[in-house]
Amino acid sequence: MSTAVPFLDIQASYRELKSEIDAAVQRVLESGWYILGGEVDTFEQDYATYCGVQHCVSVANGLDALHLALRAMDVGPGDEVIVPSNTYIATWLAVSQCGAIPVPVEPVEGTYNLDPQRIAAAITPRTKVILPVHLYGQPADLAPILALARQHGLKVLEDGAQAHGARYQGQRIGGHGDAVAWSFYPGKNLGALGDAGAVTTNDPVIADRLRVLRNYGSRVKYVNEVQGYNSRLDPIQAAALCVKLKHLDAWQARRDKVAALYNKELAANQRLVLPMVPAGIDSAWHLYVVRSQDREGLQAALTRAGIGSLIHYPIPPHKQQAYAQAGSGSGYVAGQFPLAEVMADEVLSLPMGPHLREEQQWRVIEAIAAW
Repeated sequence: MSTAVPFLDIQASYRELKSEIDAAVQRVLESGWYILGGEVDTFEQDYATYCGVQHCVSVANGLDALHLALRAMDVGPGDEVIVPSNTYIATWLAVSQCGAIPVPVEPVEGTYNLDPQRIAAAITPRTKVILPVHLYGQPADLAPILALARQHGLKVLEDGAQAHGARYQGQRIGGHGDAVAWSFYPGKNLGALGDAGAVTTNDPVIADRLRVLRNYGSRVKYVNEVQGYNSRLDPIQAAALCVKLKHLDAWQARRDKVAALYNKELAANQRLVLPMVPAGIDSAWHLYVVRSQDREGLQAALTRAGIGSLIHYPIPPHKQQAYAQAGSGSGYVAGQFPLAEVMADEVLSLPMGPHLREEQQWRVIEAIAAW
């Protein structure tokens, strides 16, 4: 059966904004300037303003945003970075790419995010950064995390790849910690036409280091201060992102409406655990994730009804082959992070997005009711 309700219509944002995006891309093509330049500067300024911070430094993708932000915080071999046990592997990879060790901490079961109460026990003299992830678009509980970081003299790098426009205690994600790493992968709430990323910060030193690191370690051509990287946002992506940024809040309002309908209509289903949003949190609703002990049956029922769904994420990082050997993360064993493993076995993401039509959403709700 063809998928009548796709998990995500990746082309829908382009169709809605086709004339604006086409004009922006054409402007770049005719400019003759294809690396960094004015379009990138404009996006960086616009996104910094949107996030309520002083600096935005764009890079090639979200993984580079995490990696280079850690580099800008002087994370290197022998250092430790506290990461969630329950996250996409990119969070861990960025730490490993610095030669540092990711130190996993289990989540709060209700929110799936890093548990502040468990962090203190994971801090050692080698800890340098705490790296909370705003998973599925819901901000982690930043106040106690930041307080703990200040107490121990640590930096806080937030992974905001899924949280564009989300708010914590009334303030948009972007500048609570020392820096926030962003992905603009096409499927994100603010998605480019390919890979793209950025780091936002109020720290001018971090911002300056990032600008040097992303450009071969150079701020003056052919003068290389450090061993840097080639991680530059191209103007076509910047121009498209500028167009989409103007519509992000309107799209967020649509996501809120989709989440509210799911919350209302699925609340009575005893076979599901619905998302829990604490007071003071405004989720970006990048994903609408439910849990079920019969996930396979639920996903099969949706598939039979022509409804797309995805598992975010089926294998936690500590069980990935990439972290199986000693030295990469000390060779983890099954059962070492039970909450992350249970979540990996039970979570399922339902169709969610600003272009999901109400009649499509009702098909999802009805299929779950019939399951």
